[in-house]
Amino acid sequence: MKLATYQDASRDGQLVVVSRDLSMAHYATGIAGKLQQVLDDWRFMAPQLRALAEQLDGGKARHAFPFEPARCMAPLPRAHQWVAGAAFASHNERLRQAGIAAPRPDDGPALRQGASDRFLGPCEAVAVEREALEIDFEAQVAVVTGDVDQGASAQEALDGVRLLALASDTALRAPMGPLAARPATAFSPVAVTPDELGGAWAQGRLHLVLQTAWNERRVGLCEAGSDMAFHFGQLVAELCRTRPVRAGSIVGSGPVSNRDAARGYSSILEKRALETAETGRAATGFLKFGDTLRIEARGKGGASVFGAIEQRIAPLG
Repeated sequence: MKLATYQDASRDGQLVVVSRDLSMAHYATGIAGKLQQVLDDWRFMAPQLRALAEQLDGGKARHAFPFEPARCMAPLPRAHQWVAGAAFASHNERLRQAGIAAPRPDDGPALRQGASDRFLGPCEAVAVEREALEIDFEAQVAVVTGDVDQGASAQEALDGVRLLALASDTALRAPMGPLAARPATAFSPVAVTPDELGGAWAQGRLHLVLQTAWNERRVGLCEAGSDMAFHFGQLVAELCRTRPVRAGSIVGSGPVSNRDAARGYSSILEKRALETAETGRAATGFLKFGDTLRIEARGKGGASVFGAIEQRIAPLG
């Protein structure tokens, strides 16, 4: 099934079930008003939502309406925690080659805690104080977990994955002093259960191409599964080494990257690292006010799986 959250007057929005082709939606009010409720009581509520999704896909949901991504908040508008990994070895290797500190494979899964008190919707502008902060993007895949116990194995952690989504994590690369806070992360219009993905979800990896366009020019066609050094079970298990993880926690893969550099990039920093390694200097600039990003993954027949993140970089105020 596919789930989204529509804007309303609250901070947590209104849960809707979305059809497989992203054309129609139905409020889940009779089952749950918020996605966090479902994650907290997954075994009871998920089967009910699946039944509603089947009715919607079969054209039998009486109160269905056209789905509008522009009305979406992030599927989970705020979360218990948001943690981004560094799961792609080629991304880290390129940074190191350019003299930028990055994890090594032998270090194991590396995680970075991010802000989770408010996420951006898929069509919400990213407000930044000034361009001189060197605005970058990190296009990635993310999972939403159920409860996972402290000390869980990678397989146990993988069994705790409830939903997948796309994420666009904005990074400010200029030195900012001791508080290197990032803007809020944006998520795709819908979050998808693993069983909805079929063979595209295997060994804890999403085997789809992540398409990234910057100012309508395609800069990344990165395969999200093949070169992922640490799968999502390993990332979540790493998070569980020191504490239990509660339902509604979100873990990201970090920028999707492939060993074949011809597939493009999912962050400007990686592109600049490649340029530095090849020519001694970075030629690609960072994002400017008015720039746009579009991040999407398509399945069989070219259908959008999660809907698209469509962002604009805007000045604060």
